[in-house]
Amino acid sequence: MVPLGSDALDFNLKGTDEQMHKLADYAGAKALVIVFMCNHCPYVQEIWSDLVALEKKLRAEAGQDVQFVGINSNANPDYPEDSFEKMQEYAAEHGQEFPYLYDGDQTAAKAYDAQCTPDIFVYDAERKLAYRGAFAGVEGAAGAIIRGEKPPQEQVHSMGCSIKWC
Repeated sequence: MVPLGSDALDFNLKGTDEQMHKLADYAGAKALVIVFMCNHCPYVQEIWSDLVALEKKLRAEAGQDVQFVGINSNANPDYPEDSFEKMQEYAAEHGQEFPYLYDGDQTAAKAYDAQCTPDIFVYDAERKLAYRGAFAGVEGAAGAIIRGEKPPQEQVHSMGCSIKWC
């Protein structure tokens, strides 16, 4: 696993909003939560509503100090449910307001060493990795960063579907 304190890596990916998104777009957020996710994974489906609710809760408390970004790296044609068009449908269906990006060549997943969906990375204002793991630890880590506190060091390992590599 990528060690805590590692730098966030740049990306340039198309979002379901048809716009290109890069790491620098979120420079103003104290806490950046990057979620490697996809449409078909039952582990993602299980937390999707909770993920959207947590993003809305933290944004209500902290405004622009928090930013969530979802990245779908399941570009394998054997999984049509994870297509860009389906991403747009799923995001709308779940009321997802944070960017959902398509990593069609899987460069972001490889750079971040993402292993499964969901695999969640929480970065502080300096874009140093403060948490990596399961959804269970996201609120504690992001909340601490927003409040200017040191996030808990406990990492809850990710569990989910493996990324479908091309």
